[in-house]
Amino acid sequence: MTTPFETRAAAFAAPGEAPTIADRSEIPLYSEEFARDPHHIYDLARRRFGSLVPVELSEGIPATLVIGYWTAVKILQDPGRFSADPRIWQQGVPDDCPVKPMLEYRPNALRSGGAAHARFRQANVDSIDKVDQNRLFRDIEQIAVPLINSFCEDGTADLLTQYAFPVTFAYLNSMVGCPPEIGQQVAQGMAMMFEGTDAAEGNQLFVGALADLVSLKRAAPGDDLTTRLLHHPAELTDEEMAHQLVTIYGAGIEPLQNLIANTLLLMLTDDRFIGDRAPSTSDALNELLFKDPPLANFGIVYPRQPTEVEGVYLPANQPVVTSMAACNNDPAIVGKYTDNRSHLAWGAGPHVCPARSVAYLVALNAIDQLLDLLPEMTLTCRPEDLVWRPGPFHRSLEQLPVTFPKSQPVVLL
Repeated sequence: MTTPFETRAAAFAAPGEAPTIADRSEIPLYSEEFARDPHHIYDLARRRFGSLVPVELSEGIPATLVIGYWTAVKILQDPGRFSADPRIWQQGVPDDCPVKPMLEYRPNALRSGGAAHARFRQANVDSIDKVDQNRLFRDIEQIAVPLINSFCEDGTADLLTQYAFPVTFAYLNSMVGCPPEIGQQVAQGMAMMFEGTDAAEGNQLFVGALADLVSLKRAAPGDDLTTRLLHHPAELTDEEMAHQLVTIYGAGIEPLQNLIANTLLLMLTDDRFIGDRAPSTSDALNELLFKDPPLANFGIVYPRQPTEVEGVYLPANQPVVTSMAACNNDPAIVGKYTDNRSHLAWGAGPHVCPARSVAYLVALNAIDQLLDLLPEMTLTCRPEDLVWRPGPFHRSLEQLPVTFPKSQPVVLL
């Protein structure tokens, strides 16, 4: 018996071709098929829908995915028509919706507009700008070298779980002044939210751990980002404090570990990065941010009324999601913009990432530390055999297995 989905999909498939998720009336961004080859789906969707694609973020949760570069720039720079505040949308969304914790309102710069957004963002910008970037190289070295020492004698490693994640995790904890026991709860809750598995429980774990951190820093302030936020003239409440940290960790753990791992994958599998005249790590990072950014679909806004964009009417208060990955590969700009930093990987408009320079330097130094100590790494499987984790927002590997000549641990001076 033919299901309704199969009937609808077959109507859009070419004769003799099996229907794909891009043949659906709304493309499910949470499927394993999408995770395996999102750029193929973007291409199919572009041919069928143009710059604005009907999608589902999870089952029964419709949204519009923006895959045209200039369309995205126009929307992201128009907070008057497109608000980041999701409170009207979320009224009709059940609590067990797996993406609700990622999208719901929080009193922070990412999920607010107007005067509230300005207040929250200024507190974040001022606090992040005081991160000592001149000390960052040494900070990453102190974290990275012991990690590399832990597996350098084995000759094999999973660079995602044994390196990219712990480097990211340790640096973020250090930057915000978070002790490991609280940080572990933060990481666990964040992963549950990104993957949409037990997302509500993950959200509670995440926010509860950050509330504990705020209480700790009120009692014992330090030279860290959390303390700077606490002492900022914005006079953030404890609840607001926790949700500023939600943004910092949310933009840090998952996207940053994926930026490190995915750039390493590029450098391990592309022959251009072999030899004395190979492009630099910075070149690889910039290419990855353009071609396959680790936070692939985000920049979420909501039209406050039915809004026409390029002949398409967007429903009021329904999520409009920017696909940074698809926009950066829009044929309208490829060849014209791909050799510079005009990509949308950090967002655009009033909600552009305030920590982009810190995140970039962390990734750059973490990759250089690893390649300096283990320069002869090779992937232990074919690139096409690697598994990408499903999820509507991230571009994330399950593992990045490598082999290399065994070496002795390095002693830090």
